[in-house]
Amino acid sequence: MATPIKEWSKLEVRAVVRFLFSKGTKPSEIHKQIAETYGEGAMSRSRVYQWCAWFGEGRTSLGNEPKSGRPKTSTNEENTTRVDELIRCDRKMKIRKFALKLEIPKSTVHEIVHDTLGYRKVSAR
Repeated sequence: MATPIKEWSKLEVRAVVRFLFSKGTKPSEIHKQIAETYGEGAMSRSRVYQWCAWFGEGRTSLGNEPKSGRPKTSTNEENTTRVDELIRCDRKMKIRKFALKLEIPKSTVHEIVHDTLGYRKVSAR
């Protein structure tokens, strides 16, 4: 038995699934071959079955489909710049005031200040 390939990408493994499925190989055999070649963690048996079903329905793309849901709109470069400018103008202003002034959620301002910009409180007085 050959040693498993250590570095691989999801797209590479999906391409192998598509290739073997197009040749008429059963999903259980495809999973067995992937596990031998790429290791057990490459793709689960249920995921192989799912990809085979998608390819059987006519899917040709190997990439992820766009996800539905609410897009992340408040934490963007423009708001980050605006929050940074306000902080530099008045360092004593509270996060709630920033949120009211910029008309974005307080939680978003908090995320921008602490996570994106990396600001923290140095002294309470």
